[in-house]
Amino acid sequence: MRTALLQSSGRPGSVAENLKVLDEAAGRAAAAGAGLLAAPEMFLTGYAIGDDIARLAEPADGASARAVAEIAAHHGVAVAYGYPERDGEAVYNSARLVSADGRSLANYRKTHLFGCFERDHFTPGEQAVVQAELNGLTVGLMICYDVEFPENTRAHALAGTDLLVVPTAQMHPYQFVPESMIPVRAFESQMYVAYVNRVGREGEFEFVGLSTLAGPDGVARARAGRGADQLVFADADPAFLAASREANPYLKDRRPGLYEPLVRPS
Repeated sequence: MRTALLQSSGRPGSVAENLKVLDEAAGRAAAAGAGLLAAPEMFLTGYAIGDDIARLAEPADGASARAVAEIAAHHGVAVAYGYPERDGEAVYNSARLVSADGRSLANYRKTHLFGCFERDHFTPGEQAVVQAELNGLTVGLMICYDVEFPENTRAHALAGTDLLVVPTAQMHPYQFVPESMIPVRAFESQMYVAYVNRVGREGEFEFVGLSTLAGPDGVARARAGRGADQLVFADADPAFLAASREANPYLKDRRPGLYEPLVRPS
């Protein structure tokens, strides 16, 4: 499945403008034969928008969700994107996957909140593994900081995730995550990882770009630059993934009984 990574911060604070950016990118992705377009963390609203996060937060099936479904169906491409989700009084940092015909396939709430900014504005999610079937692949969702915990990625591997889509808002000086950690995560858990970042300065943050799709061999199939909006493409190949899993013994050679003390709450 050809996958398009939309590296962009859009226009923080304007859902309408960000939907336009997503619509244009979906058209380009579909024209290039992509089956999936992935956008960054909090793409619909912007990330560093303070109290506007709560004001702009919507239910998972809200007006913006319906607008994204229309974009996906119009262009015939599945879309994964980040947004602030409201559920009663709680606001979650969420990611949603919509099929190419506009159906909602999955909704994920970020489980590991990074820093005071996120802990001040969001409630953490409680479901580690969220998946959906898309074009012959099992697609999993995470958000940014979540993928930096190896247990999280391994949980997806054990649940059968083939392509892990990670909308992110990775900032300076943590560029080593897309440069080094993401290929390692893909290799050690034998999956494709699509890590799609914001870019440029936004409020107090400088987002580093470097959106990456890494394969199960630890090789980056696509990598965007640091300084500009980009749409980059790479393929997630089920046949290559199956061959890699057969050759790589990590998952078969694990001894979980030895690790149990390491995953107990401290």
